[in-house]
Amino acid sequence: MNTKHKNTICLWFDKDAHEAATFYAATFPDSAVTSVFHAPSDFPGGKEGDVLTVSFTVLGIPCLGLNGGPAFKHSEAFSFAVSTETQEETDRYWNAIVGNGGAESACGWCRDRWGLSWQITPRALTDAMAAGGEETKRVFQAMMTMTKIDIAAIEAARRG
Repeated sequence: MNTKHKNTICLWFDKDAHEAATFYAATFPDSAVTSVFHAPSDFPGGKEGDVLTVSFTVLGIPCLGLNGGPAFKHSEAFSFAVSTETQEETDRYWNAIVGNGGAESACGWCRDRWGLSWQITPRALTDAMAAGGEETKRVFQAMMTMTKIDIAAIEAARRG
């Protein structure tokens, strides 16, 4: 585990934390797999030599992937919220997650093939939601019809 940070997000995987961490490192900037720890002996759900934990970063956030078996599943109660600047960046992350065995959800949310949820949120949307009044109401109504966020449609709703 990365000990230079006081807080590290621990994400429970069945058995493919290393595969997930490698995907995140290849998909997002400021992301990397920093260490892999193999089990020194057999353990419930695994054998000596199996990958037990993987330390990695996602967009600079320290994470620990634990191959703990099938007991616990990911849910929308936890998500990575990724702020994007352009439609191209939004599309790139969205398409990487959904196109690699993931699934679309609503309002900028999607789920990766390991069950982790992602909010791919253009800054244009968060800025428009902060505007207040009728402008925010129009933007909110437009967003509610979307899966992946369409910046042009958000800006059109903002203008009225």
